[in-house]
Amino acid sequence: MSSELFAEAVRRSASRDYGVADLLVAIDSLSRQGEKALMLELYRIWLRYNPEDPLACAVWFNFGTALSEQRDFVGAKAALQEAIKANPSFVPPYVNLGNVCEKLGTLDEAVVQWTNAANLVAAVTTENLTYKLTALKQIGRVLEQGRIDARAEDTMRMSIELDPHQHDIVQHWIALRQIQCKWPVVKPWGAVSYKALVRNMSPLSAAALVDDPIFQLANAFNYSKVDVLASRPQPVERPATLDRRPDRRLRIGYVSSDLREHAVGYLTSEIFELHDRAAVEVFAYYCGMPGEDRTKIRVRSAVDHWIDITQMADEDAARRIVADGIDILVDLNGYTKDGRLKLFAMQPAPIIVNWLGYPGTTGSRFHNYIVADERIIPPELEKFYSEKVLRLPCYQPTDRKRIVSERRQTRAEAGLPEDGIVYCCFNGTQKITPAMFSAWAAILNRVPGSVLWLLGGSKDTNARLLDIALGQGIAANRIVIADRMPNAEHLARYPLADVFLDTWPYGAHTTASDALWMGVPVVTLMGRGFAARVCGSLVSAAGLPELVTHSIEDYVSLAVALGHDAPRVAELKRRLAANRDSCVLFDTPLLVTRLETLYREMWLDYLGGRLPLPYLTNLETIHEIACEPGVLDFDGIQAGRAYEDLYRAKLIERRALTAALHDRRVAGGPAAIPAEAETIRRVA
Repeated sequence: MSSELFAEAVRRSASRDYGVADLLVAIDSLSRQGEKALMLELYRIWLRYNPEDPLACAVWFNFGTALSEQRDFVGAKAALQEAIKANPSFVPPYVNLGNVCEKLGTLDEAVVQWTNAANLVAAVTTENLTYKLTALKQIGRVLEQGRIDARAEDTMRMSIELDPHQHDIVQHWIALRQIQCKWPVVKPWGAVSYKALVRNMSPLSAAALVDDPIFQLANAFNYSKVDVLASRPQPVERPATLDRRPDRRLRIGYVSSDLREHAVGYLTSEIFELHDRAAVEVFAYYCGMPGEDRTKIRVRSAVDHWIDITQMADEDAARRIVADGIDILVDLNGYTKDGRLKLFAMQPAPIIVNWLGYPGTTGSRFHNYIVADERIIPPELEKFYSEKVLRLPCYQPTDRKRIVSERRQTRAEAGLPEDGIVYCCFNGTQKITPAMFSAWAAILNRVPGSVLWLLGGSKDTNARLLDIALGQGIAANRIVIADRMPNAEHLARYPLADVFLDTWPYGAHTTASDALWMGVPVVTLMGRGFAARVCGSLVSAAGLPELVTHSIEDYVSLAVALGHDAPRVAELKRRLAANRDSCVLFDTPLLVTRLETLYREMWLDYLGGRLPLPYLTNLETIHEIACEPGVLDFDGIQAGRAYEDLYRAKLIERRALTAALHDRRVAGGPAAIPAEAETIRRVA
């Protein structure tokens, strides 16, 4: 059938008696029959005999798109160039040509093609606007990946001006301003309102901007609704029969893009090696960057099954997980780069867990549990989480086999003074806020001869931080920018510092455990949200709870006191060294044993019909309230009760309180909810 169709199409194409409409019908038929090679050959033959056809540009475009889908990017590039040659004012080939150039690794050429597409669009029509927005989005994305931050920000700003309701573009624009330390980060302009920016903020950006767990829950819920559920992913079918023995070996699946040279890869490597294979069978579903590195090889050799799902569609990956019979599926990404939340929305396992990759609640309808510890989520803060909270002795694992370079830099080699206290902060620049930088300036001003050693960003960002420091009375030579290094060398230079100064509201996580492992005490400020409490948990688990503060004033006072007390700093370092092999923070076997106990508890909950379901009542209204100007506090920590009362009052204003209480009574949500928290729980 297909061969006859192909032969007839070739005959008529050669006689120039085959219009574009006829061609497309034949192409579609061959494609549906799986005859991709014949389909591509028919394109070639038709174009050979009909080069002057008025619609040849569209055929070249379709041909190029088909070649790209078959991953023949060189052929696709040539076809799309022919489409442009046939009709230089036809916009779509420029957009696709940019995509192909990106695949071929010629990013500069890709940006040129997308810029051509954007510049070609003159008349304001719906179709032209779509082309222009697509081109600007692609330009901004590639510039951001190339860490050309300022140009990426400007490109996305142009796109937002055309359409301020682009959820993905707004969140990337905010993230770019954060990483460049452009303050205030949320800065409306023209027709782009404060509300339009805040309501499209990503959960990660929110965690680094404001210590507001009510907003973080509502914002995560909104993100899940807009970015994950908008495409209506449907649950995949799971077998009706299930081995329900309570003590059988459990199949645990870990899904992550970061089981490689990445913080999550570093933290989890030893977990996979220590899992009790009599209790659990371990599956790793990798969805990250291609290529090999030491950590990826180590993890792959440690797990029972390694499945690369990077190129699989979400539905195909979900079916694979079902076929593997996974009992508990652990999301090690959450709302971070390359996470596969739509895959989790398809519920390919009966139990889904949020742990480690994203520091906060998902606000989703498909995550059942979140793993934390008593310090990060004490009982009184459970109301800010959609998942049921289960706890480890310390939330964050660590790798006791981490590689540290034997070569140790001197202070002079690192650009540090030989004398005087060295404060350091190796958190990313996106975690630096005006409040914390002002606190650091106050510390330096009160400790003569001290310096602050930072892991910098781009050249422009580093210059911006130096200018801000000068404006606060700090000479430029007292801010030292650390070069980026391979992880082993980076760890080796930590002991050059005396005290690590944490950021707030998104504190040090892996960075903190690195500092503590290398014997550097960490001063931290404990907030209310998950990301603002992890470091306090780690410092306490390392045996130094006295370094956890609860106000900016106490944070500054403690850092200053340490700056004037070298013997005390030396004693803290000795305690870290002495406790390293016995403290809870670095007791990875204890964590793994407890983690496996939690998995068994989840399994028994499921068998007993007690699987917790997220309670999400009223979060849409809460999100709307939080996005109003004046509600979020970007500058400090609000008092607990007054802070909750602010939302409660706003709920009452919107007549949402009665409906929320009614929903709570009939919804049958999680048990043991304190009565005084009824209006805020899950934020209800």
